[in-house]
Amino acid sequence: MIVGGILVLLGAVFTFGGRIPWLGRLPGDIVIERPNFRFYFPIGTSILISIILSLIAAAFRR
Repeated sequence: MIVGGILVLLGAVFTFGGRIPWLGRLPGDIVIERPNFRFYFPIGTSILISIILSLIAAAFRR
């Protein structure tokens, strides 16, 4: 059930993530744009999602 809940939350983030203006544009996200090339590495967003998932997992462990 926990894994299912996590998958539902992850699906919601992918579905509604484009509507959250700051998601993907946090400090620490690397974006390199050149003609015919775009490189995007979301370090800041990954850290934020990791912290949120860690807090959720810690809440379920109690």
